[in-house]
Amino acid sequence: MEDSPRSGGMSSPEAKLGMRVEDLWDVQEPQLTPTEKLNACFESVPVSAFPPASSQVIEIKSDCSLAEAVQILTKHRILSAPVVDVEAPEDASWIDRYIGIVEFAGIVVWILYQSELASPRKNGGSPAAGFGTGGKEEAITAVAAAANGMNSPRRLKNLGFEPAEPTPGSFFEALTSSEFYKNTKVRDISGSFRWAPFLALQKSNSFLTMLLLLSNYKMKSVPVVDLGEGKIDNIVTQSAVIHMLAECVGLSWFERWGAKKMSELGLPTMKPDQVIKVNEDEPVLQAFKLMRKKGIGGIPVVESGGRKAVGNISIRDVQFLLTTPEIYREFRSITAKNFLVAGRKYLEQHNEASPMLSGMITCRRNQTVKEMILMLDSVKIQRVYVVDEDGNLEGVITLRDIISKLVHEPRGYFGDFFDGVLPMPQNSRV
Repeated sequence: MEDSPRSGGMSSPEAKLGMRVEDLWDVQEPQLTPTEKLNACFESVPVSAFPPASSQVIEIKSDCSLAEAVQILTKHRILSAPVVDVEAPEDASWIDRYIGIVEFAGIVVWILYQSELASPRKNGGSPAAGFGTGGKEEAITAVAAAANGMNSPRRLKNLGFEPAEPTPGSFFEALTSSEFYKNTKVRDISGSFRWAPFLALQKSNSFLTMLLLLSNYKMKSVPVVDLGEGKIDNIVTQSAVIHMLAECVGLSWFERWGAKKMSELGLPTMKPDQVIKVNEDEPVLQAFKLMRKKGIGGIPVVESGGRKAVGNISIRDVQFLLTTPEIYREFRSITAKNFLVAGRKYLEQHNEASPMLSGMITCRRNQTVKEMILMLDSVKIQRVYVVDEDGNLEGVITLRDIISKLVHEPRGYFGDFFDGVLPMPQNSRV
């Protein structure tokens, strides 16, 4: 049995936060349901209590080139960073200081799209796909869409990659070493795929607010700002929340909730025929195209002609289009299966850690929430695929799904919280 934080077996900042929730749990009104108790507990804890991700928040200036941004993200081994508006005055508030959050994957997909426009095989110069510039959507739909880099989900069109055909081996390599790549600024791709609006919390906002943004509103990360300095104090991610929950093993509130089976909580939420997937023999571009079109962060690879899961491709894996010669030289024709093989080979040769090396992580419907959290945290992945006894794909469970089952949103909870955040920038586009 795992050590309980109360017994002194765990003393991490996350475990101490869990103990704070435990103390609040003990004084809640007895007539409240367990979910209502958890809501009340998390509403009483300020988001400033969440342990900082690191001693320094890495920021990217809006006038950085894409090449410089990629170097910064790579150097610090992070997947995304807030973008600071260099034209903002010295005394600007955080609302005017930050223009969004840029992701490594978003930069690569944007470059990939530009490669299609610049391709010598492309007829004409007009974009094959784009966004509309419509008005503000309802809060849940719009924020969820913006968090995944969409101005409006109703206007989302196909990325428009060309069919998988052989391409000159140096074409994509030449594009990423071009003046175009070096001179395009981060601000120039604002509103593109995986670009998120800068929706921040104040240090006095509640833990419940943060959990709801990371689940119901599909934010991948939530910055916490210091109003006094107008700067970011912390960035809370979905992965960080899952790690905190893993550190709460042994506490009664967590054990009560964690003992529930995934099926009891209605997970996975989709039927087997609703799972978005690619066959192992399909071009890997099809996987990224589907992620772009559906606004999702990963996709399972299944055996051709069947439902047996053989691998997973995450949106973060698009980075291999920049780093792995076996992939970027044949990026239009390489299959999903060969993409996984080449990616793993590159990671092993360079002694780099990555969820891709863990292979296909699966679970069964009858596993508990606690088991899922410990699995997700131990291998640092964003999703687990649900399979039957024969290994056939039945569904997917993400970090967001887990967090969404921890709390619920009271009616009218956010009020006018999202005013001023949307719509997205006027130059929103692919």
